[in-house]
Amino acid sequence: MKLNIALLAGDGIGPEVIAQAVKVCDAIAVKYKHEINWTSALTGACAIDDCGEPYPDSTHEVCLAADAVLFGAIGHPKYDNDPKAKVRPEQGLLKMRQKLGLFANVRPTFTFPSLIDNSPLKRERIEGTDLIILRELTGGIYFGERGRKDDGNTAFDTCTYTRAEIQRLAKLGFELAMTRSKRLCCVDKANVLESSRLWRETVQDMEKDYPEVTVAYEFVDAVAMRLVQWPNSYDVLITENLFGDILTDEASVISGSMGLMPSASKGLHTSLYEPIHGSYPQAAGKDIANPLATVLSAAMMLEDAFGLQAEADAIREVVNKSLADGIVTEDLSGKNKAYGTNAVGDWLAKNI
Repeated sequence: MKLNIALLAGDGIGPEVIAQAVKVCDAIAVKYKHEINWTSALTGACAIDDCGEPYPDSTHEVCLAADAVLFGAIGHPKYDNDPKAKVRPEQGLLKMRQKLGLFANVRPTFTFPSLIDNSPLKRERIEGTDLIILRELTGGIYFGERGRKDDGNTAFDTCTYTRAEIQRLAKLGFELAMTRSKRLCCVDKANVLESSRLWRETVQDMEKDYPEVTVAYEFVDAVAMRLVQWPNSYDVLITENLFGDILTDEASVISGSMGLMPSASKGLHTSLYEPIHGSYPQAAGKDIANPLATVLSAAMMLEDAFGLQAEADAIREVVNKSLADGIVTEDLSGKNKAYGTNAVGDWLAKNI
């Protein structure tokens, strides 16, 4: 099979972890006789430095022409520390989501048997955890009307949702639940927010189309509590943009490291795959960043965008072997030997 993939390494550790995912995918291509065409493009702070835009039109054209997008991370301290900066790397992420129609962020959370004691939560609370949060990405407070008034002393951000935006995200949630345990949880704040009441009303109206799915409705604060008490009680959760942003980061620590969790963003024009961690600029160039989340994101891409199940399983198998054998970066090594980012990537590719 011929695979055309846009490669957006981004900022910070992005280029380093992306390079390891490319090694692994290229090894898969050799083993399974595929041809991968990688096309690199700029986004984030490096794009601002190059052309003044965090998501240039040229990068957008590369993404539109690709079958899928593999993305690293966005962010740089010189913008993080300047709240008055008019152009910011994160604006590129929002622009990319909007222009590519990336409306659904798919964030799995699961545990690795060899790392279960790395989690800050007790073993008995997290064993068996295997959940997926679907976060709506192109609506809500991040895209609503915002501004200042009263001479800058009052600020406002508006959360707006349409029924259609909710329906397309919920449809993915119902369909995903049908392939798993047929349980779906809609997370909202319907006791306070009108937008949440529309979410709950819309999902309730859709229940009749999926009679085999059992739907629960829970307030976001209760879910935040239960995610650290009994995360294995959840399976598929759907929620709006801001709630999803917070809950997915909370859920990510269950596995023991943010450097382990992959994600996908499903879109109208293409789909994008990325690790859940940020650009981690403090580690950039030091060969210490954990590449496994990016490698597992590549596995998600092969399975989801190209239907290559055996190839995706092969990547997951070799990642599990690297964890069991202690071929890991310093965030997971404890008192044992730590391997560099490049060394982990080389080991994964060789073992494939």
